[in-house]
Amino acid sequence: MTPAVTPFFHADSNTISYVVSDPATSAAAIIDAVLDFNVASGRTHTASADQIVEHVKAQGLEVHWVIETHAHADHLSAAPYVRDCVGGKIGIGEGIRDVQSHFREVFNLEPSFTANGEAFDQLFGDGDTFNIGNIPVNVMHTPGHTPSCMTYVVGDSAFVGDTLFMPDGGTARADFPGGDAATLYRSIQRILELDSDTRIFVCHDYGPGGREISWQTTVGEQRAKNIHVGTGKTENEFVELRSTRDAQLSLPSLIVPAIQINIRAGEMPPPEDNGVSYIKIPINQL
Repeated sequence: MTPAVTPFFHADSNTISYVVSDPATSAAAIIDAVLDFNVASGRTHTASADQIVEHVKAQGLEVHWVIETHAHADHLSAAPYVRDCVGGKIGIGEGIRDVQSHFREVFNLEPSFTANGEAFDQLFGDGDTFNIGNIPVNVMHTPGHTPSCMTYVVGDSAFVGDTLFMPDGGTARADFPGGDAATLYRSIQRILELDSDTRIFVCHDYGPGGREISWQTTVGEQRAKNIHVGTGKTENEFVELRSTRDAQLSLPSLIVPAIQINIRAGEMPPPEDNGVSYIKIPINQL
């Protein structure tokens, strides 16, 4: 079964969000919606998310789910905003509890913050299933980049988050807290065991070599051409490659605000006594 997939590219973070729908019923899910954020001013705006909302309304779609593939470190989630505009339940992998627990300590969050995932409407586990209209969705836990990473197989299409990039982009980094290159390799092998014509939709693309931004490939193309895991690369080869590459990477520019907001399902920290929400910057911790 083939869902209708509409991508929305967010240039500031090189993120691709998706509206995924069942053409037969108009039921839909929104995946990895982005909230615009100006780090210099600390101001948010919703221009990117509004494009998604406008599309949903124009197509007459009924949103059942607002899904996060993981707790992103490079953009702020617009999940609460799009849910308030068009409905749906916010879902993420149950590994979010591990991410929350770690960063609760890093940011010394308020005592009322709980690392039990209750900020989200739904926590998905490996093997969980649900439907978007008549189209079945199978949930795969694919950790390695973060403990909360999930792949959502919607009919003939897999939404892999950061786990895989386009074949010439390789794979996600594995050096975030709770990340592990060997675990990432094994997660990717699960994805590559899907039917070769399964469509893969990635969460980020950076246009390697100056090519145009792309977001759709197939399992078969990834098996044959992915520069990090294709052509039968072994786990040891991947771990060495990934570890060497990760040691050269800087942290995402928005990791401090993104993590503090995204572990709260996209909600801002509780306002202080002046009515303003604040983001903490831990010194010499990240």
